[in-house]
Amino acid sequence: MSGFLNTFFARASRALACAGLMLAGAAQAHTPYLLPMIFDPAPDAVLSVDAGYAEKFFLSEVNFGDTRFVITTPDGSVLPFGEVHQLKSRTVAEQKLPGAKGTYRLSTGVRLGSIFRSWEQDGKVEISRDGSKTPPPGVKLLSHYQSHSVSEAYVTAGAPNKRAVEPTLQGLEIAPVTHPNDLFTGEKFEFTVLFDGKPLAGQTVDIYRSPMDLGSEHTSASVKTDAQGRVAYAMTQPGVYLALVRYRGAAPQGAAAPMYGYNYTLTFRVLTP
Repeated sequence: MSGFLNTFFARASRALACAGLMLAGAAQAHTPYLLPMIFDPAPDAVLSVDAGYAEKFFLSEVNFGDTRFVITTPDGSVLPFGEVHQLKSRTVAEQKLPGAKGTYRLSTGVRLGSIFRSWEQDGKVEISRDGSKTPPPGVKLLSHYQSHSVSEAYVTAGAPNKRAVEPTLQGLEIAPVTHPNDLFTGEKFEFTVLFDGKPLAGQTVDIYRSPMDLGSEHTSASVKTDAQGRVAYAMTQPGVYLALVRYRGAAPQGAAAPMYGYNYTLTFRVLTP
């Protein structure tokens, strides 16, 4: 019996240690975002966006990094942001809109970040984000992946249209069913979570509401997609929201790690009717 108890408690200790590390990592994790300064610009306005990594939305602590910030226009063509400035705590990008009315999709492009490894040694789980640090020979590797972040938002000049809202069918993304610039309290925001164009069933989506001031904390909720990868999120309060999806998937051949830890966020605004 003593041997059984020793084995049981050893396994329980390993499980608790692993869970504790996972929870600590989640608590300390910064979430990527992109925030337009206005959601209803004039067709020829200079559009400005902030992007970065934050624990409290939308107060960036780490800049997004050197990526290809782009705008998909109402006719589906793609423009780069003309100015991108990397500050220490955030990234600022600006571009004059081409004068067309309709909906624009704003994207940070892909940021490849840290490489994570975890392994079990002497009954303890070790986690490293140092790409040069590898587990000792013969030690069981539990995970090995690189972070892959994309953040997006939509703005509409005049009446909304859906050309820029169509999914790219590449990587992890939220494909709106309800138009993302036509959201009001008392209604539901319907969207589908896709990976390479295929719906992800049972996928967790974390949704945050920012108070947009320095004194209050954001609120949050977690929902899961249905069998068709859809969510119908009831919007009870106005404000600026962020929806976050995380997904682990195989990295392409030649990548720095065998897996990617995909992070996709969508910023949207909810108004009072």
